[in-house]
Amino acid sequence: MIATDEVEAAVAAAFREEWGQVVATLIRVTGDWDLAEESAQDAFAQALDRWRRDGIPRRPGAWLTTTARNRALDVLRREAVGAAKLREAAVPARDEGPYDPEYDGDDSGVQDDRLRLIFTCCHPALPIEARVALTLRTLAGLTTPEIARAFLVPEATMAQRLVRAKKKIRNAGIPYRVPPAHLLPERTTGVLAVLYLLFNEGYAASTGADLVRTDLCAEAVRLARVLARLMPDEPEVLGLLALLLLHDARRHTRVDAAGELVTLEDQDRTAWDRADIDEGTGLLETTLRRGRPGPYQIQAAIAACHTSARTADETDWADIAGLYGELARFVPSAVVRLNRAVAVGMSEGPDAGLALLAELAGEGDLADYHLLPATRADLLRRAGRTKEAAEAYERALELVENEAERRFLEKRLAECRSA
Repeated sequence: MIATDEVEAAVAAAFREEWGQVVATLIRVTGDWDLAEESAQDAFAQALDRWRRDGIPRRPGAWLTTTARNRALDVLRREAVGAAKLREAAVPARDEGPYDPEYDGDDSGVQDDRLRLIFTCCHPALPIEARVALTLRTLAGLTTPEIARAFLVPEATMAQRLVRAKKKIRNAGIPYRVPPAHLLPERTTGVLAVLYLLFNEGYAASTGADLVRTDLCAEAVRLARVLARLMPDEPEVLGLLALLLLHDARRHTRVDAAGELVTLEDQDRTAWDRADIDEGTGLLETTLRRGRPGPYQIQAAIAACHTSARTADETDWADIAGLYGELARFVPSAVVRLNRAVAVGMSEGPDAGLALLAELAGEGDLADYHLLPATRADLLRRAGRTKEAAEAYERALELVENEAERRFLEKRLAECRSA
């Protein structure tokens, strides 16, 4: 018998690393979204008991995929959904374990079930929010509350979107495949948004004890590379890959050895991954020369401003503020304006940033977004208005759900109170 703690840790690790692959394989095999998710969940539940008794398998992904497929087969037999599906499901999946580069299920040139799943979810028949949300739920295993927070909408609203999206795919008979090359552009916006939000959830987890989820960051970068090989002439695809690499270069310095959050200005810049920075900067320069700017290219340029500064004091905040202003033309969102307020506050002084934040607070779009009061608190702290900063930190603490961020805000609050 294996210790319960060891098995639980192994299952948790397998979930982070294998969930997307297991579900993607089952959807390809069965064509049934809900059955794929339910069978995968059942396999992980079985693993908790059987791995404790039989030991942790050498290839957890293969074990989970086989167990989940067998469970799906049983359900299909019981429900007698048709001989064709049974014959298809009975064929052993060639990528039962980790991704098999030899597998190629269609003529699209994409040999990756997970990217194929993203393109399926991002069919133009679905609303863009539903495309992205469904993929994050299915591919990354994010919970409905986590996805709702990413979109800044109520959980019930997001749950309805997911149900409608699955039903639309089933009723419309949307095929599980990457479309021909001439149809790729109509799905590119959704695919890029999925990879962007997937990375964001890994880079700054919305809930849980850890600030960073390395598995999600690595998967987003990997899929972005696959997409860049598939669409090498699309500037925004290269822009996204550049953006992810420039952010990922700083990932290891975002928390210290104790798992505590480290702000950008306090990070050890000598520990940033120079190879990632050089690659990301090169991609950015390549795509900007094409003269077709877009939101991911602009965000990559902002990231490059940070990674090119040798010290925090050398950061060109005025340039960053200008880039956020340009980004707002493409993405007129409250979050972009919040980030611009930070840059303006750093370049022109805290009061200038606070004036912009006051406009955002009056609109109410970010009423439940913890980074709005947290940003206001930081600017107030920099302005020496510690009592008001403490009140803003208290408001941020009411909204934050990530434990690492909570500890950081509590530390700042204590500093303001003692001052």
